Amino acid sequence: MNDLAAPTVHDGQTRAAVVSLLVEDGPLTAGEIADRLGISAAGVRRHLDALAAAGDVEASSSGYGQRGRGRPAKWFQLTPTGRGKLRHAYDDLAGAALRALRNVGGQQAVEDFARDRITRIVADVVPAESGSVAGTVEGIADALTSAGFSANTRQVGNGIQICQHHCPVAHVAEDFPELCEAETAVFTELLGTHVQRLATIANGDCACTTHVPLIALGTVGASGSTADPPRRPGSSATFSAERKTAQPAAAHHPSPRKATS
Repeated sequence: MNDLAAPTVHDGQTRAAVVSLLVEDGPLTAGEIADRLGISAAGVRRHLDALAAAGDVEASSSGYGQRGRGRPAKWFQLTPTGRGKLRHAYDDLAGAALRALRNVGGQQAVEDFARDRITRIVADVVPAESGSVAGTVEGIADALTSAGFSANTRQVGNGIQICQHHCPVAHVAEDFPELCEAETAVFTELLGTHVQRLATIANGDCACTTHVPLIALGTVGASGSTADPPRRPGSSATFSAERKTAQPAAAHHPSPRKATS
């Protein structure tokens, strides 16, 4: 039997196998897991200790599943936190349901569903009014966290970023980006300003990041603002260039006329 003195990649694969067994047949003892995986019980306990330290595994209630006489064995099972880290069959079910919805109702039906979903999540967030954009951003982050997105905010330059460190629908959003697009659209409406999605977990990034400018678009902001200056009605992009290049006109002196006899 192996004692698991193996590379980190091997450890990760073995740990995943331990978790898989606990999902399918848990609670299990370290000995039972070792027999099924063909490794030492000591090696299994090392993985169980690491999973327990991460909050993913716990010892089951005393006396659970005693099978025979003698000293009661110690049984292990996944915690709710551990189960929450798994990709469930619910992802496949949700994806199948959205594909069926698209077949029946078309693309618009999928977009309507995605919009309704995020609208429900942020239903209690107060829309931004003059000077309250930052407060609405915090409200959105709190609502997302309550829905399982583990969101927070951070100040970046002249704006705030909403960072979602977990996405419970990331696997589904890989095939249905409408879920992410609906979030951006609803955030824009709540905040009353254009927001930009910089990254998404569905695309392989470490977090879903949305940038919210704190300076109104189309107005001249504080020093360093990148807002565009206002243009005169009907003017073209050459207006600003004309302002920069305009110089005082040189005095015009007509040439003397030739005397006539």
